Amino acid sequence: MVSGEWPRPLNPGRGGLREEETGERRRLEPAAGTIETDIPARLDRLPWGRFHSLVVAALGITWILDGLEVTLVGAVAGALKQSPVLQLSNVDVGIASSAYLAGAVVGAVFFGWLTDRLGRKKLFFITLAVYLVATAATALSWDVWSFAFFRFLTGAGIGGEYTAINSTIQELVPARVRGWTDLVINGSFWLGAALGAAASI
Repeated sequence: MVSGEWPRPLNPGRGGLREEETGERRRLEPAAGTIETDIPARLDRLPWGRFHSLVVAALGITWILDGLEVTLVGAVAGALKQSPVLQLSNVDVGIASSAYLAGAVVGAVFFGWLTDRLGRKKLFFITLAVYLVATAATALSWDVWSFAFFRFLTGAGIGGEYTAINSTIQELVPARVRGWTDLVINGSFWLGAALGAAASI
């Protein structure tokens, strides 16, 4: 490199790094605004403790509720059609089911975006509150459209939990046990599904 000449910036590299040519060799430097941290590596080195057990319990309970929710809705569809207040038809039940799925998609996208700004812990409790309030409000539905609306909000809460749960596993659970922990947490969905099926008998 000629004396007094600044390194010539090239195209941005991967991971927010800027590649510079120094004459004899090239090196990668952090791009402007990039924050470097060793927190993820430190979390991976932590031994399993009470904190991790509480995280697994909280996330597992959420998946159990989701499995219970999905199973019970299908089981009570017949009762909803016989409701003297709602008097739902097969089409109405389909509309409500579609509203739930649409809410789950919207909730996953919106709360996933919001999670990066407010933090995993806060959004986990927010989405859980949305789910619980919307589920309780469903019992107060007065027609098919109010029922579908509350089902949409319920789905949004569940969709938000999808993103919060899986990102929390990746960030807080040590890498050496992340695989089986992920299996246990996501497998608890089927425990909720089994409970819902048993309750509908």
